[in-house]
Amino acid sequence: MDSSEGVLPKRQLIWVERPIGKKRLRIAWKRMREVRSFLKNALRTGGKIARIISVGAPLELRVAKRLKIPKRWYISDTEVNHLAHRLAAGMATDVLVPTHWNSSIDGGWLEKLRKKGSTIHRLDGLHGMVHLRPQLRPKQVAVVPKIAVRRLDGDGVHDAEEILEIPESILEGIEQTRADEGKYAGDAWEFASMMSMHDGVISQSVTVASEAVLMGVPTLLVSNAERGFLDRLESDGFPLFRLRSDEGVEEIHAQFLAGLHLTEALDLPDWPNARQQFAEFIGSELID
Repeated sequence: MDSSEGVLPKRQLIWVERPIGKKRLRIAWKRMREVRSFLKNALRTGGKIARIISVGAPLELRVAKRLKIPKRWYISDTEVNHLAHRLAAGMATDVLVPTHWNSSIDGGWLEKLRKKGSTIHRLDGLHGMVHLRPQLRPKQVAVVPKIAVRRLDGDGVHDAEEILEIPESILEGIEQTRADEGKYAGDAWEFASMMSMHDGVISQSVTVASEAVLMGVPTLLVSNAERGFLDRLESDGFPLFRLRSDEGVEEIHAQFLAGLHLTEALDLPDWPNARQQFAEFIGSELID
């Protein structure tokens, strides 16, 4: 956050621990107590809170309901985040999901929410379209392709079923920029710009993969993950290549390498105005 000047507006902040691992229940209760204390203090010093907005974070909604905050928004683009979705059910007054949400893998959650009376809103676009800006990217591939490589720690809620090892064979003959989770040495606020300056990206992370291809960077996603937004990126013609456990490494790798050399001819689809949609949904104004 020290380097966020000019990127984020000034706000009161509270850092909370992610409830994962063997002590996740203890961490979750501690987090809820901390959030409750923070919000109660905000109510005392700043007056009534009309709305709380949670992006994939249901614990804060549970606290908000107890504090009688009237509007409680839950936002997600990850269908398989079943635990978080279950915790949000009954707590959220409004739910915002993308138009490409894949209900076949959400465990029936969206339909259950409708029955509970939550208002369902639909965003036409990916979350990356809300906060990213199209970047300049190399028009010609270097003799030795420059590739940003993103590996995950693998401690996420649904990582165990999705993460695949990146085969060493696809890392041969490239100039790597290591951008591993928790180990990237560069400025986090410039991460997207860093990716756009590369010829391609190889990633275990679906989020990084989606953001890279939105900026026109050919990306090889090594993962068994299924997401509605991945299907949309493919159907819309973004340069996404997916290596899953049931597919041949050599074939998908060859497609990715061919994609690198078609960058100059790549005509990216137009983005829907997801930023404006999002701002209108949550009652905010764009500052630029």
